[in-house]
Amino acid sequence: MRQILKIALLQIAPCATLQENGEKGIACCRQAKQMGADIALFPEMWSSGYRIYGRPAEEWKAEAVEPDGGFVRTFGALAGELGMAIGITFLEKTGGDPRNTMVLFDRFGERKLTYAKVHTCDFDAERNLTPGEDFYVADLDTECGPLKVGAMICYDREFPESARILMLKGAELILVPNACPMEINRLSQLRARAYENMTAIATCNYPETVPDCQGRSSVFDGVAYLPELSGSRDTCILLADGKEGVYLAELDLARLRRYRETEVHGNAYRHPKKYGILTETRIEAPFIREDYRE
Repeated sequence: MRQILKIALLQIAPCATLQENGEKGIACCRQAKQMGADIALFPEMWSSGYRIYGRPAEEWKAEAVEPDGGFVRTFGALAGELGMAIGITFLEKTGGDPRNTMVLFDRFGERKLTYAKVHTCDFDAERNLTPGEDFYVADLDTECGPLKVGAMICYDREFPESARILMLKGAELILVPNACPMEINRLSQLRARAYENMTAIATCNYPETVPDCQGRSSVFDGVAYLPELSGSRDTCILLADGKEGVYLAELDLARLRRYRETEVHGNAYRHPKKYGILTETRIEAPFIREDYRE
């Protein structure tokens, strides 16, 4: 059984309509499969192209789609047809405010993971979204064997707790749909999340032709040290430029798993009984905002 997992990041620009986004997404998934991908990941909120800024909230909220509707089901059927897992992202219709959601279909077209963004950007337009309730890890059947996969979305990256919870739930790979400028500090956050949790992190962003985005989709494999090296290594195995395209990374699962069995990061030497303050909802500090949503 091969141990190199191939991850396709669909760094593509959205179209004007839901139908066009569906058609373009299908074409790019087919391209990813031709490239040998095991998993294809879309940028954040692909159904509407994350066009929520500078527009009345009621206007873009009306673009939400059903989680079991035609747009989402199309990518489930496509995953089964291609024999490739697909992480499709969309503005999800709910009984109230919509959610910022990713659904991961496995290579048989079965829905394995539904994740809604927990850390919505409540300081701006995303205050009109309903946050997700938890972080989830799914067992994904791949040609490399079973793989434990979790998800974060964009701003979730800013909170170390997101990746830490996913690691504690067993995640080996974290998928991160994204829609923002991937400058050095945000890339450093992803690098840190991968390093401190010994977890691979794959992030798909919009290309530089999309306002307030600049491409630079990435994959960090989380393996900082190898026995044959005297020092650390660069954990970045893919960093795209700003151009639109489908970018493929090859993740060595055997190496990642060996590393997780022997290294000292992740869950090896934690002291959780000393972390009680992390569960408090209000902290008295001059730099802590009091108006955030719990």
